Amino acid sequence: MRYLKELKEGDKISDIYLCKQVTSAVTRNGKEYLNVILQDKTGTADAKIWEPSSSGIGDFDSLDYIYVGGDAVLFNSQIQISIKRLRRAEESEYDTADYLPVSPRDNDEMYRELLAVCHNVKNPFLQELLLSFFEKDTDFIDSFRKSSAAKYIHHGFVGGLMHHTLSVTALCEFYTKAYPMLNHDLLISAALLHDIGKVRELSRFPQNDYTDEGQLLGHIVMGSEMIADHIREIRDFPEMLKRELQHCILAHHGQLEFGSPKVPELIEAMALNLADNTDAKLETLTELLGGTAGSDWLGYNKFLDANIRKTTNEN
Repeated sequence: MRYLKELKEGDKISDIYLCKQVTSAVTRNGKEYLNVILQDKTGTADAKIWEPSSSGIGDFDSLDYIYVGGDAVLFNSQIQISIKRLRRAEESEYDTADYLPVSPRDNDEMYRELLAVCHNVKNPFLQELLLSFFEKDTDFIDSFRKSSAAKYIHHGFVGGLMHHTLSVTALCEFYTKAYPMLNHDLLISAALLHDIGKVRELSRFPQNDYTDEGQLLGHIVMGSEMIADHIREIRDFPEMLKRELQHCILAHHGQLEFGSPKVPELIEAMALNLADNTDAKLETLTELLGGTAGSDWLGYNKFLDANIRKTTNEN
């Protein structure tokens, strides 16, 4: 099959993709069309059906595997697919493994690395807490290893949550060496736990969408609650250590307008916010720059609040 990331302007398309989402819309002239998001393991692509009532367009819905015939065009420096023919695919025509985006890192390797970091935390209470999640809670481990870190913005792939967590933890590890005032074990524990609520905020692939609980509470609040639940099972866990850890989780988005119930009031909370923000933005750029063609200017990105340009390859 031709993967979405391989498509170039002018390519003719005749392949099966997962319909991640389909919504109806209306042009300025009042003509109905369909917005379709196609997905395979390399990512997603925007598609349009300009003539939804034509005989070549069969019935389909979100999360169906669909045969698509059409053309790849360039719109705002991104590949967009104009669909001319479409039908539901038969189960024998596709392998679901081709349609789930996955981390470029090996999942088993990442999990071994994560456990090693947990065991390197010397504080006995924090280490016991970490292991209660990442070594003993089999349901949580299964979800954590398979979850994404976001619906669209960054690390939106199977294993993305673990990938993001390790990247944030690595940055925090560097910070503790550059700034010895930081409490190493508190910061590393907060880095490992900062997004655990996302296992409940987002559903598994192929949906990878917000759950009711996720919409109503959000991963920051849920993560803090999950930590409190596990701490109750740890005898004599220091109350102030619990509060400091929860503060780091509650403040890791940095600003109230970015969804943080608290702003950072501990140096470790500030460091965690900087690491989380750094990895989220650089991964967003990595994914954006890796999936574009055409002009060096990629247009305005809402998350980054900037008009993005590719770096020249000249030495």
